[in-house]
Amino acid sequence: MEVAASGWEDEYRIALLAVQRAVILTKTVLSNVDKGALTKEDNSPVTIADFGAQAPQALLIDAVHRNFHDDGFVGEESADALRKDAQLCERVWELVRTTCLDDDEGNLILGNLETKKEMLDAIDRGSRSDGRSKGRVWVLDPIDGTQAFVNGGQYAVALAMVEDGVQRVGVLGCPNLGLDQVDRGEVGDSTYQKDGTCVMLSAVRGHGSYIRPLSQGKLLPARKIEQPARTGPVLKFVDSSKSRTTDLQRHRRVAANLGSTWPGSEVLSLQMRYVAITTGNCDAMIRIPRDETYREPVWDHAGGALILEEAGGRVTDLNGQQVDFGQGRRLQNNHGLVAALKDAHTTVLAAVQGNSQQGGE
Repeated sequence: MEVAASGWEDEYRIALLAVQRAVILTKTVLSNVDKGALTKEDNSPVTIADFGAQAPQALLIDAVHRNFHDDGFVGEESADALRKDAQLCERVWELVRTTCLDDDEGNLILGNLETKKEMLDAIDRGSRSDGRSKGRVWVLDPIDGTQAFVNGGQYAVALAMVEDGVQRVGVLGCPNLGLDQVDRGEVGDSTYQKDGTCVMLSAVRGHGSYIRPLSQGKLLPARKIEQPARTGPVLKFVDSSKSRTTDLQRHRRVAANLGSTWPGSEVLSLQMRYVAITTGNCDAMIRIPRDETYREPVWDHAGGALILEEAGGRVTDLNGQQVDFGQGRRLQNNHGLVAALKDAHTTVLAAVQGNSQQGGE
């Protein structure tokens, strides 16, 4: 294991195995819906968004809870829709109970959910938590980038362990991203591998970031991600022109002030934007809220931010302050965000702050 003697070997291994299993489940969901295999109680078609994230959330939380009983959870999804629709619940249950993988020693350390009630309770264990600033909390997003998931773009399965507000372990499963795409510099919603090789990116604080292909069973060997170089003299941003929460006009002006095109690489999933920077395909991401009171959901950034930092990047809020992941379901102590390669972060942050001081003109 690449993080031997880190003190977090068990958490890291469980996180990798749990995300790997959840990624496979998301691919199964897509396959079943594509084949028209799912219907609601009124015989109307089930959209992927109706249930796509509940099943992987159940697997992620159950796997961690079986191994670390006292840890808390923060997740976005709830089981409310499944509790209201018996047939939908049954379909999701079929997916969950048939998605079980051995670990790399042939042991079922992730366990098996034995009843639908266990599945529903596992889902709600994350959605009904408000997080906590002290102790160990697992933050998860079973499908980051729902619209990309539906449309065949780049989405991620994210899992991170936070201790006293500090990220310790982070894993991102990238179901539509292959190693060859990473090597060619193709991390964007316009390029995906629906039936190709999936990859996982991971990190333990202080021990670097790694990337490995996903398998159907044991964990495959990983390679360390070397600190990526700038894409060129002009910074390349990664953003989404479809964002509803950020000030896209200010994003455009910041990029223009730096001589960059905008949005650069179009990527809906926030976690996949971290992947784009970590792998050297892009240089920076900014998050300038449209509403001054808006605070980012913790599950959109936990895991991805750690992986970028361990690969040689830097992540702060718009004031240059470290991001605090211990304030519940949102990053309450941080306004906006700048994530970039380390040698680009200062430049981008200064451009963002300069744009703000000029009143956005």
